[in-house]
Amino acid sequence: MSISGHFWTLAPRWRQCDPPPDSQGWLLDVEDPQLGMVRLTGRLRHEADSAALLVVVHGIGGCAEAVYSQRAARAAARAGVSCLRINQRGCDRRGEDYYHAGLSRDLDSVLKAPELMRYDSVFLLGYSLGGHLVLRYASGADVGSPDPRLRAVAAICSPLDLELCNQVIDSPRLWPYRRYVLSNLLEIYSAVAKRQEVVLPVAQAAKIRTLREWDGRVVAPRWGFAGAADYYRRASVAPHLGSITVPALLVAAEKDPMVPARTLRPVLEGKEHSLSVAWIEKGGDVAFPANLRLGVEAPAGLEDQALGWLCRQVEVGSAAAFEGLPPQTSTASSHQLGE
Repeated sequence: MSISGHFWTLAPRWRQCDPPPDSQGWLLDVEDPQLGMVRLTGRLRHEADSAALLVVVHGIGGCAEAVYSQRAARAAARAGVSCLRINQRGCDRRGEDYYHAGLSRDLDSVLKAPELMRYDSVFLLGYSLGGHLVLRYASGADVGSPDPRLRAVAAICSPLDLELCNQVIDSPRLWPYRRYVLSNLLEIYSAVAKRQEVVLPVAQAAKIRTLREWDGRVVAPRWGFAGAADYYRRASVAPHLGSITVPALLVAAEKDPMVPARTLRPVLEGKEHSLSVAWIEKGGDVAFPANLRLGVEAPAGLEDQALGWLCRQVEVGSAAAFEGLPPQTSTASSHQLGE
């Protein structure tokens, strides 16, 4: 594993960023078969005269206040597009419940919220496991079909096969990342345990050292999976990529330490799907150079370029999305899959 992937993954966490644009707290109650009403939260900014909404979905253990989610909100404000940054179940640390990687029906409930029906066009932007979720939602898995206002989706450094990806994250050399992720998941789980009965005592959950064990002992029993392997098989978006009918983009870093290219290419190659993929040579997990370009007319940088790509799909479709720029170290080095 190249050290540059680790650098690009970690360096943005130390960089001071501008605050996100002004927004308001957002709440939605969704009905759960086991728990009754569960509250989802987030931050919403309505842009005057905007007919489009960008919904931003954070990664594993993250929240609506994650650095990358705030970057997306700033990009949306610059483009005059309304933006909702959601917290997946429990990620606001208020203890309502906790989510899993395939819980796309919550995303469907979000898009059907009365306050959001004013928008004619909806775009989804997901990071890491959040990107996995938006791709799964766009495929119609679990919900039959996505909201008809959904125009395009983008996933940033997202796993496609949960089994392959978790094998990497659970490897010994990635223990610092794994420890960080598990500490956030435990924080979410502990908040839930203060409000209701959970499947495993918090003290035992705190001793878990791999994501596979966490998924097998915490996620699987809560959501009706037989174990970690069953969860990965049933929740992974990989088998459903061919069912995505809206323009969809995956931005992947060649040297991403958490979602390396070797976990993505076996899923993508030789399969029929319409997913556009931008392979970026210089970058890490959900972090790229400030001068990144994906070949669209928008300011440089991941979020501005991704949003530009999303908005362009309403006008010209995905076929021309990467025209205009030659491959560079900070630019997409390949475009539409299946070439």
